[in-house]
Amino acid sequence: MKVKFQAVNFNAKQNLADYLEQKLSKLDTLTDQIIAADVSMKLENTSEKENKIVEVRLEIPGDDILVSKSGQSFEECIDLAVDTLKRQVIKRKEKIADR
Repeated sequence: MKVKFQAVNFNAKQNLADYLEQKLSKLDTLTDQIIAADVSMKLENTSEKENKIVEVRLEIPGDDILVSKSGQSFEECIDLAVDTLKRQVIKRKEKIADR
């Protein structure tokens, strides 16, 4: 799976990109149909603590899966997004298997 990474309103360090790729690689064990992952990390200029947003779009033949999560740290957002993506990928596999 190819991972396209974009940081908006901040400069991302390499360890954050490595953490993201490590987490997304776990999705490859669920299915081999994932073509690419487009990840956008945004830092909003607000006074709220939960001002970090991670959006992940998995390119899968048929319908793409899009998840957006916000939190206090990018690592927390990545973890939440990957957990949601796992559930959606499993649900999609079961739906295809039922056909």
